[in-house]
Amino acid sequence: MQLNKTSDYSFTIIVPVYNEKDNMDTVEKALREYLPTAPCSACVLFVDDGSADGSTDLIEKICERNEHMFYISFVHNCGLSAAIKAGIDYAQSQYIGYIDADLQTSPQDFNLLLPKIKDYALVNGIRANRKDTKFKRLQSKIANGFRRKMTGDRATDTGCPLKVLQTGVAKKIPFFKGMHRFLPALVTLQAGAKYTEMPVRHFPRMAGKSKFHLSNRLVGPFIDCFAFRWMKSRYINYTVNTNDIGK
Repeated sequence: MQLNKTSDYSFTIIVPVYNEKDNMDTVEKALREYLPTAPCSACVLFVDDGSADGSTDLIEKICERNEHMFYISFVHNCGLSAAIKAGIDYAQSQYIGYIDADLQTSPQDFNLLLPKIKDYALVNGIRANRKDTKFKRLQSKIANGFRRKMTGDRATDTGCPLKVLQTGVAKKIPFFKGMHRFLPALVTLQAGAKYTEMPVRHFPRMAGKSKFHLSNRLVGPFIDCFAFRWMKSRYINYTVNTNDIGK
């Protein structure tokens, strides 16, 4: 991957965007206010997932007037996992973060996660006092319980849209559709890689429409668990002892 402007920063915040036109002003304001408060040099990388509501034009304008914000844009909609993967592929900073454009979590809470990232490959948020409907919370509880049983990762809330990762580890993660639900389990496939969790704030969606429903919040994760189990059994993991290729 060719170096890009994100290599000038220590921390790149990946923001997948799909049809979030009504949220973009708030997203810009929240991220612009956060960047000067970050404990290390930070930038934003929007990943436009083939939006069809005008979000693409808004993202381009946001990046034109904010020197620490950049974007990549898909030809067509590919899904959340693909958007996160693209952000990881393009980021060249030491650390990366992930937050959703619906701002149901706050970028300010990255400062709760970042102090631990030197010791862990992944610091995963846990949505405290979750502001979703009882039905959504029930779906997540069922899906998380089944996932923990299938993967053994013991993670509390893999669906929390606030995470920080070591970029070197993130780039080695095997990606597939739905992988964003399995980041703790996928991280631990790498020898010596560990994750930890931290409670973060959670807010109700203020604008736009949720992209999640019964199929992709409950049915999809069940199917993906079996895909993960198969992939885990076939995963290649090695550590080089010595070499002389540097002569």
